Amino acid sequence: MKQNIHPQYFQAKVTCACGNAFVVGSTMQEIKVEICNKCHPFFTGTQKFIDTAGRVDRFKARAERAELKKMTPISPTVSIEPVETVEKPNKAKKTKED
Repeated sequence: MKQNIHPQYFQAKVTCACGNAFVVGSTMQEIKVEICNKCHPFFTGTQKFIDTAGRVDRFKARAERAELKKMTPISPTVSIEPVETVEKPNKAKKTKED
């Protein structure tokens, strides 16, 4: 390794806004952070999951319907009969008389 090209390495004191402090290795002597593992909702277990407008429930219902549709066999005994069509009378076009 080359000499005198690497930054100085310190045992840095990390201070959180909540008051928690701990030591890590860093090129800085002191580090201030806004949130740490003692106050972050994910680590404290107070995390809230917000399901906006039931999106998860709607997705699960749609997935369930798709699965049921996939499992339902198409019956070969069902016959499709032609539907009678009713012809509409032609409307006479108006002509311009001068």
